Amino acid sequence: MAKPLGERVAEALKSGEGEAALQKLLCDERAPDIAVALENLEPGQCERIFEALEHDCAGEVLTLLGPERAREIVETLRLDQFRRLLEDLPPRDAALVAAEAPEEYLEAARRDLPDVAADAEIRAAYPEGSAGRLMTNRFLRLRPEMTVAEALDLVRDTDPSIDVPSNLYAVSQAAGPSGEQRETLEGVLSIRALAMADAGQRISELMATDMVTVKAEAEDDEAANLLSTHKFSTLPALDRDGFLVGVIPGDDLMHVLVARMHRRYSRAVGTDAQAMEDATPLQAAKIRVPWLLGTMLLELGAGLVIAHYNDVLERVILLASFMPVISAVAGNVGLQTAAITVRALDTGQVSLKHRGAALLKETYVTILMGALLAAVLGGIGMVWSKDVTFALVIAIALGCSMLTAAVMGTMIPMISKKLGFDPATTAGPFETAFQDIIGFGVFLALATLML
Repeated sequence: MAKPLGERVAEALKSGEGEAALQKLLCDERAPDIAVALENLEPGQCERIFEALEHDCAGEVLTLLGPERAREIVETLRLDQFRRLLEDLPPRDAALVAAEAPEEYLEAARRDLPDVAADAEIRAAYPEGSAGRLMTNRFLRLRPEMTVAEALDLVRDTDPSIDVPSNLYAVSQAAGPSGEQRETLEGVLSIRALAMADAGQRISELMATDMVTVKAEAEDDEAANLLSTHKFSTLPALDRDGFLVGVIPGDDLMHVLVARMHRRYSRAVGTDAQAMEDATPLQAAKIRVPWLLGTMLLELGAGLVIAHYNDVLERVILLASFMPVISAVAGNVGLQTAAITVRALDTGQVSLKHRGAALLKETYVTILMGALLAAVLGGIGMVWSKDVTFALVIAIALGCSMLTAAVMGTMIPMISKKLGFDPATTAGPFETAFQDIIGFGVFLALATLML
């Protein structure tokens, strides 16, 4: 059974294949398969593969990529390459690519392809990841007072080479906030409904006026949910004032979301994990050893804490019996929290922007768990030592240690991500070290004060 194209491409890049070999590898592959393979690669690798594509295929592949990856590639193209790509693409696809291009490239498109540039500029006016970034102003506009015969003539007169959404929108002109002429959405109907109607009927009699729309500033996920729920092929996008600014074709939206989910999945199973898998034993050791050395130095701090309280350990030897238990329980809490945080960061469920909410939630969870486990371990300590004070020391120390582990397990992956390190590599070692230092310090300090 043949390997997936992504694996074969990765192997070719790893073995240092030249451009001719890459072209041979890709020559018989379909554009959607190539696009999926490119989404899995690192930016530099992605550009190498794109350069090896035949010109006719390159444009189609570019339109099938998610915005992030498309932008990375567009920024590496020469101006003449960019112009040729736009000229060979259907106008709607060309606008999708141009919206991700640098300003000087868009300026060239304004001279050579003004309609494409106008569509791209409307999209580029909205934030990345918004519904407006995916809408097009190239759609069939009808007037409510039109007859079916007039509307069908308009459809027939449309350039067949221009890819326009299949739904037809009835619009009227209205004055905008600054007095400019804007479009107001009046209704929608499908080409099929138009073709089956009597020639003399008015569009106003056929169109649906109870329409589902989306704000152009809304997240594209919201638009995807509406398209999926209502089974639409297109979705009208309105501005803040309620005027129609474009429509979002379902196929454009879906391939963007699929590309995004594919990249999130790749990160979840591990772009870092894949890099580690591809590394030689020496390379893997070089990546991991610095973090372990840092942990070792921090753990020496825990050793100094224990040495400082050596007298109390000698007087109450039972304390030493509970130290491994506290360390192990807190360590597992930290590892659980770190694993949950790393997974959430990679899948997009938690972002660095909302780290406060994630930390607060994990703190509440840990307080609940800590109260239960501290009561259990404190009870065991009381039965064992026959001393309520000793049990209190054990319970409080376990609670503090668990809380420290949870905070470190949440924050360290986020800090690592922010600084560009692999959270999976850094989270475990540092969380364990900090939890031991603070846990043992609290435990032995309380023991000294209370016993």
